[in-house]
Amino acid sequence: MKLEQRYEGKAKRVYATENPHEYIVEYKDDATAFNGVKKAQIRGKGEINNAITAHLFPLLEAAGIPTHFVERLSDREQRVRAVEIIPVEVIVRNVAAGSFSERLGVEEGTELRRPVVEYCYKSDTLGDPLINTDTAVALDWAGEEELSRIRELALRVRDFLTPYFAGRGIRLVDFKLEFGRTHDGQIILADEISPDTCRFWDAATNEKLDKDRFRRDLGGVEDAYAEMLRRVIAPAQG
Repeated sequence: MKLEQRYEGKAKRVYATENPHEYIVEYKDDATAFNGVKKAQIRGKGEINNAITAHLFPLLEAAGIPTHFVERLSDREQRVRAVEIIPVEVIVRNVAAGSFSERLGVEEGTELRRPVVEYCYKSDTLGDPLINTDTAVALDWAGEEELSRIRELALRVRDFLTPYFAGRGIRLVDFKLEFGRTHDGQIILADEISPDTCRFWDAATNEKLDKDRFRRDLGGVEDAYAEMLRRVIAPAQG
């Protein structure tokens, strides 16, 4: 049963349930970019992101990566394990793109020789600034063992998702993850995996099939999200 609203973010609402260790998450059509400066509605986004996340998280769980996902309840809602979100966003990069290319002067689309793991402080007000693990420990956002576990899990997510998407004609350029603590202190994957949180390029054409179509005013946003759902749930290509 969905009870009082506990939190509302840019893309989701979180509700309490009769079980203190579970929440209900509702996905919205709201879209934001540049830390909330650019805002719009993307028709059907909430349903698509819910469906993609509900498809991928059980696969990650089966691969040994603990997640907060319990079950999909409706087109826009899912039941999840309650967690305290750690305010350290993790970005895993396979290919140079976005802010990474801008910061370092690396041509967008350059394949990286190894995955790059970056950390940001989760704060729209401050623009999600880059941090390192020393900062997170010094400011008591996470412990050293927790951060080590987060890095391990993030790379395991990458090792699963990269070939998964490659088998569906998608180049997984980079992606953002959030992790949380359960009531008993376990670190698990939370939030979502979707075109909102990943850069997806068509493997043959490098056509962008993600939120960059909204960020960069490329058009075709709804079609790109729908195409990603179609590919995510499709069998791998021979």
